[in-house]
Amino acid sequence: MDKSKQKARVHFSNVVEVFGGKKSEEAFKAAKSVNGKVERAAAVPVDDDDEVDDFGSEDEDFNEETFSDGTDDGEGEISLNMNESETADGSGKEGNALNIDDVYERIKATVGSLKSLSSQTPRRKSRKEYLEELRKDLCLYYGYNDFIMERFINLFSIEELLEFLQANEVERPVVIRCNTLKTRRTDLAKALINRGVNLRPVGNWSKVGLVVYGSPVPIGATNEYLAGHYMIQEASSFLPVLALDPKEEEKILDMCAAPGGKASYIAALMKNSGFLVANDINQARCKSIAANIHRLNVKNAIVTSIDGRKFNKIKFDRVLLDAPCSGSGVISRDPTVKISKTESDIRRCSLLQKQLLLNAIDQVNANSKTGGYLVYSTCSVFVEENEAVIDYALQRRPVKVVPTGLTFGLPGFTRFRSGRFHPSLKECRRFYPHKHNMAGFFVAKLKKLSNPKPATNSGKVSSVYSQ
Repeated sequence: MDKSKQKARVHFSNVVEVFGGKKSEEAFKAAKSVNGKVERAAAVPVDDDDEVDDFGSEDEDFNEETFSDGTDDGEGEISLNMNESETADGSGKEGNALNIDDVYERIKATVGSLKSLSSQTPRRKSRKEYLEELRKDLCLYYGYNDFIMERFINLFSIEELLEFLQANEVERPVVIRCNTLKTRRTDLAKALINRGVNLRPVGNWSKVGLVVYGSPVPIGATNEYLAGHYMIQEASSFLPVLALDPKEEEKILDMCAAPGGKASYIAALMKNSGFLVANDINQARCKSIAANIHRLNVKNAIVTSIDGRKFNKIKFDRVLLDAPCSGSGVISRDPTVKISKTESDIRRCSLLQKQLLLNAIDQVNANSKTGGYLVYSTCSVFVEENEAVIDYALQRRPVKVVPTGLTFGLPGFTRFRSGRFHPSLKECRRFYPHKHNMAGFFVAKLKKLSNPKPATNSGKVSSVYSQ
């Protein structure tokens, strides 16, 4: 093992030590087993199915013994965000090198002080002062800007915060979704295992997902991939489709569909019946939708490129809105989020999300005999992009929050800091990398109660945040 990996392992051990060992260690078991060992498809892009701030039949006879054992001898190396020559200002100039170990020791001391704050007599510093010191050191240690780190500090307890930050340093495993329009999961698994692919089921909650722990060939360039037998897709992006629960012969809209992973999953659950509109405002990304639905043998879909805020005239049984967002839940895949997002970005996303959601609700047919549902999702963990958006819609459209039907995940917030949301938002579901070993995600399901728009409300959003 080279020196850099040895150092990274030391920091992983330090993270476990700061928060008492066992709990943190358990939180990373799955992530450690796959870190750095998945061979992604060279020169073949992963089918990224998360909408990040861009305007723009089931296998019943599955037997787990069919699959390779999925064990991995990886040692859980965690790559740090700063190399040894980097300075606190990121300049990397020699002679003023930042000692990352000193930063860690300060974090450890500050956390200890916060834990014992109630017993300090007299108090050396206030809790606010300790949190300010912790924020600055965590920004240095993990490479975040002040704004993003402050939001995370507000979102999590001190103990959970570092588990979340460390989970963001671990690359999520590659997950593929079996395309049941062309094959069964057992048959797909056997074919890939014969090619030397090491894989396992994604979990009991999915009948189509497979986690790829290692492959001697690019997983995005196998004959099975090219033949449309599977889609490379984040496990978390399965969730909104499962919550939508599409039925055969329905009329369904995927409002922000690129690159087509969720839309093609919807088509598979509909068994190519009914009518599916896969829409995206970005015409260039619509090409990827068209390519994927062709490869995956989707026959009940059309691709459109319309601003979701201007969609009208057609009423659907179900609508999926996987809204453009800050991407704060997919930092392990896109580390640029750590420094690129600002408060104005979050406000802009929240404003767009509210506009899209109001119009998405207007596209749902409340009188549908089988549907009348809308699912809203984001790959963000920020409340402003999730619960605040749903609460805003509840005040302006005839809808109610209903259970998602998902068997795991944490309940949505009904209160956050000084804000209060409708009690029904506890039915929403939150997913975190440090708890569920998948990208951070939010899923809410709404039932439309009547078709006419309330006379006193327009589709315009006059305020970024719901009051």
